[in-house]
Amino acid sequence: MYSSIEVHDLYNNSNNLEEHQVNKEVICDKQRIALIILFIIGPPTVSLSGVEAKQDIWLAVIFSMIMGLPMMFIYCRLHNTFPNKDLFDIIEICFGKFIGKVIIIFFTIHFIITVTTILRNYGEFITTVSFMKTPLIIPMICFGSLCAYVIIGGIEALERWGSIFIQIVVFFTFILILLLIPNMNINNIRPVLSNGIKPVLQGASKLYSFPFSQLVVFSTIFSSFKRKISPYRIYFLGLLIGGIIIFVTFFSVLLTVGIEDISGLYYPTYTAVSRIDITGLERTEILSGILFSLGGFVKMSIHLLAICIGIAKIFRITDYRLIVIPITLMTINLSYLLWDSTMDFYEFDGEIMIYFAFPFRTILPILTFIIVEIKKKQNGSVQA
Repeated sequence: MYSSIEVHDLYNNSNNLEEHQVNKEVICDKQRIALIILFIIGPPTVSLSGVEAKQDIWLAVIFSMIMGLPMMFIYCRLHNTFPNKDLFDIIEICFGKFIGKVIIIFFTIHFIITVTTILRNYGEFITTVSFMKTPLIIPMICFGSLCAYVIIGGIEALERWGSIFIQIVVFFTFILILLLIPNMNINNIRPVLSNGIKPVLQGASKLYSFPFSQLVVFSTIFSSFKRKISPYRIYFLGLLIGGIIIFVTFFSVLLTVGIEDISGLYYPTYTAVSRIDITGLERTEILSGILFSLGGFVKMSIHLLAICIGIAKIFRITDYRLIVIPITLMTINLSYLLWDSTMDFYEFDGEIMIYFAFPFRTILPILTFIIVEIKKKQNGSVQA
């Protein structure tokens, strides 16, 4: 940390750091918002988290969105303070070359662990609800290979895919919710706050960790924006729209299934959709599985891209695309080998991952933001 150097000088001198500048790809605001929405509403809308809140889980969703707002502000301020820089660049600028590289290494390791949980979750879902006799590794290889293929094409390929499928995902999500209305029971949300506010806050902390705190990954792949207001528009609209969809989904599943059944299910949304009973309309839960897969695909692809960018910066690799395939193969193997059983995986993902991820998703961005703001206040030479 260089407390005596002005932020303006830090920013200017960062251009002379002996580091590789990864190719900058610019996409429009609407496409980035679509990516964030798909990222948020993927796995959480099938495997509901925050069940600690019991029948007040819908309140936990609202609280978790509020908890995510300050982090969105931090990402936006950092983007505007350091134009054309991603979070990896900003960390090295603020903490110095050596300490910054160490932090980037650990940050990248965190993303690797996150990708393994996403990929394993997808594999467990497929083999549990559809292909029970299929070896777990098969869907993970297929899913990982598809993500690698898209990432090799660059983030522009991913955003084009996202801008098309966001409409399909949102449309079918609300169609399924409408079809669930006959099965809903308003008594499933009563009594409200019967156990006090503490369970709601516990559930909100889980929901904040998954998925809202995961949005930090976008700060590592977003760098160039068309307008100064763009980061605010992208992050806050993405959080709001994605959060509303999660709220409506959680509320609908709670009314349909009830908290007692939700607590004992891995995929309560899939179970709720399977209860749709309309003449001539069968196996609607397949749509739920497709929506889960699309959201999981975006989430894994974004994290995989962040890993490749981080490693490229650490080892000064010319183009992150050169390492996409070996990184993908590594994450597939880790996803398969790290956990001995489904129970082991869900115990780690539900109870341990939240503590492992908190320093990287919350503490580090806040610390970086504080350092930048202190230097800016002392010197007043950077227009944020």
